[in-house]
Amino acid sequence: MRHPKIIIAGIAVAAVAAAGGVTAASAGSAPASSAHSAGPGAAAATVRTAPAAVAGKTETILVNARGLPLYFYRPDTATKSFVTGGLARLWPPLTSAAALAAAGVSGKLTVLNDANGRQVAYNGHLLYTFASDQAGQVTGQGVQNFFVATPGIAPIAGSPAGTVPAAPAGGGLGY
Repeated sequence: MRHPKIIIAGIAVAAVAAAGGVTAASAGSAPASSAHSAGPGAAAATVRTAPAAVAGKTETILVNARGLPLYFYRPDTATKSFVTGGLARLWPPLTSAAALAAAGVSGKLTVLNDANGRQVAYNGHLLYTFASDQAGQVTGQGVQNFFVATPGIAPIAGSPAGTVPAAPAGGGLGY
């Protein structure tokens, strides 16, 4: 049976899309002028930290320039995204020609050329937003094997496919 959050999120996305309010680009994680564009002259994606309620507890998480929470997908590896097609419409990849770290971001930001274009990664974890989120609102935690990214997330560089990334010390909730 499908997870209730998945069904609700799918209905919400369909309703908003039917009303013309969301496209994959505008639900994305880059500024509107360069949403998901990784071409020359595209603005660099900014990753920063912000406090947010995650599973009833206030955590410091990674967010994009618009304040949307950033997530990682457990099945991904450091070199390959498994988020494509319909899944990528619900979980838009953070793409950009370059990535900038703002205050509070202590890990390594990189840009990987993959099936989604030039996708931003943090400590080897490819990053995504969730179409049902708003700035400061985490609704995708644990949905479809996506988990909110935090500044202390352990690196996965070189991890083989299917390996679950280790939680940071004192982690909790697997992120």
